[in-house]
Amino acid sequence: MEPDIKLTKLADCAGCGAKVGAGVLAQLLEGLPVHRDPALLIGFDKSDDAAVYRLSDNLALVQTVDFFPPIADDPYLFGQIAAANALSDIYAMGGDPKLALNLLCVPKDMPDSAVHDILRGGYDKVYEAGAVIAGGHSIHDAEPKYGLCVTGLIHPDRVLSNAGAQAGDVLFLTKPLGAGILTTAAKADLCPADALAAAYSRMTVLNKGARDAMQGLRVHACTDVTGFGLLGHALELAQTSGVQLTLHTSAIAIPPEALALARMGLLPEGMYRNRRFAEHAVAAEQIELAVQDALYDPQTSGGLLIAVDPADADALAAALAQNAVPCAQRIGTAQQYAQGAHIILR
Repeated sequence: MEPDIKLTKLADCAGCGAKVGAGVLAQLLEGLPVHRDPALLIGFDKSDDAAVYRLSDNLALVQTVDFFPPIADDPYLFGQIAAANALSDIYAMGGDPKLALNLLCVPKDMPDSAVHDILRGGYDKVYEAGAVIAGGHSIHDAEPKYGLCVTGLIHPDRVLSNAGAQAGDVLFLTKPLGAGILTTAAKADLCPADALAAAYSRMTVLNKGARDAMQGLRVHACTDVTGFGLLGHALELAQTSGVQLTLHTSAIAIPPEALALARMGLLPEGMYRNRRFAEHAVAAEQIELAVQDALYDPQTSGGLLIAVDPADADALAAALAQNAVPCAQRIGTAQQYAQGAHIILR
């Protein structure tokens, strides 16, 4: 293996695009026994971002695990993105990450320097979050993979889930879309260098600022937008909350390079999985196909989708700006669900 290793050439899928599709995952989990524990506030049966377990009246654990194949060729950058993506689940629940464990798979002939840089990227991002890495587990594998098991803390009364959206809520998205399209094109050397660099930069940004911005406001639901794409995660939020979402596509930030590549048909396999999962519940309203593709595009270390009380929408917008979340967009509203599509695109 060459010292200037191209990590993305070693894997069939990249980043969160490697996730098992939401519909397939639901089938795999169907019928598994759910052991009831009054302290388990959120478990795997809730389709949420992380599990939450109450330790006392004032303290609960938030726990998640996330890992994937390389989405970037640079090992240090890959480590940063993988760690930021895993930490995001804790932030989406409103929690504060405290402890992380490495999950690492590497080919036997991968240079030690590349392995070291992957881990260094993860360590730096975890420390930026104010947490610590206390160990982990590594195995040999034909494809490199990296991620974290993360444990955080939260007050049980302040847990955010994807199930609490209410009619009238305003929807915010805190990062642009298009990551899956851009990185897929990059594997074929067809992505403009500046667009790819910007996408990578966004992926390394922690969702801590967005989590901080929500504090003290009437946020009713939150989820992070990753492998199931905006529409896949939005559908889970809509269904579990019993609401219908109206999304204004012109308000959703999609890099023009990603749209151009989508029009060329340069799309990740995960986009098609996400479309198969969610399109039955989406009314597209004559929206351009390339725009729809971007909304189904699997994201890696994507932003948070937030449903906030309309009376606090302006305050949230201001708080997001103050907490260095410059790409936050007000993208739609929630209304009571009656029948038909759970998501309307306009």
